[in-house]
Amino acid sequence: MRKKELIKRYLIFLIGLFVNALGVSFVTKASLGTSPISSIPYTLSLRFTPTLGQFTIAFSVLLIILQVIILRKRFKLQQLLQIPVSILFGVFIDFTMEILWFINPSNYLLKVVSLLCGCLILGFGVYIEVLANVVMLPGEAFVKAISCTYNTEFGITKVIFDATMTISAGIIAFVLFHQLEGVREGTIVAAFIVGIIARVFIKKLGFLEQALFGEARGCIQ
Repeated sequence: MRKKELIKRYLIFLIGLFVNALGVSFVTKASLGTSPISSIPYTLSLRFTPTLGQFTIAFSVLLIILQVIILRKRFKLQQLLQIPVSILFGVFIDFTMEILWFINPSNYLLKVVSLLCGCLILGFGVYIEVLANVVMLPGEAFVKAISCTYNTEFGITKVIFDATMTISAGIIAFVLFHQLEGVREGTIVAAFIVGIIARVFIKKLGFLEQALFGEARGCIQ
């Protein structure tokens, strides 16, 4: 891959990372739960001092450590790029939570609208990251590590991973608050439709890879 193309792909990835964080914040601001991957950090942030972004960074580092344990010698040094990416993602989440301070839906309909807007933004962010095709976020990279090591289908493994994150966040909430906090119907909705939205963008905007990079590398299908 040429240096110019690589730089372009990383810049596009950074845009996708910011859009992804914006989507997470929109979903969270709806007060109907958050995305499955953010459910544990969000639940912990409701009880302890660190912010959602800071807990996201810590949780991402944990997932990277688990990847090292699972992959062992197959863990490539390039995958350590997940660390600065995770830090940046956490910073972006806290920043977007701040700039969206005005979003505080007062009734259920407005909460649903905010949730759906967040899912749309999050799906678009996922699409941009797939388009860039350079680095995976720790959540997806962990799922890929499981899938490759134990020969499981990525899609099914991702669903199980999301379900595990959601259930774990629910258990943490009951331990900390003695009731369900941070995990609600919005978490389930996000788990189901964000992937669908991302696939729609991939299908409808597949021509962008050719336009941006001159040739398709097969990552957009």
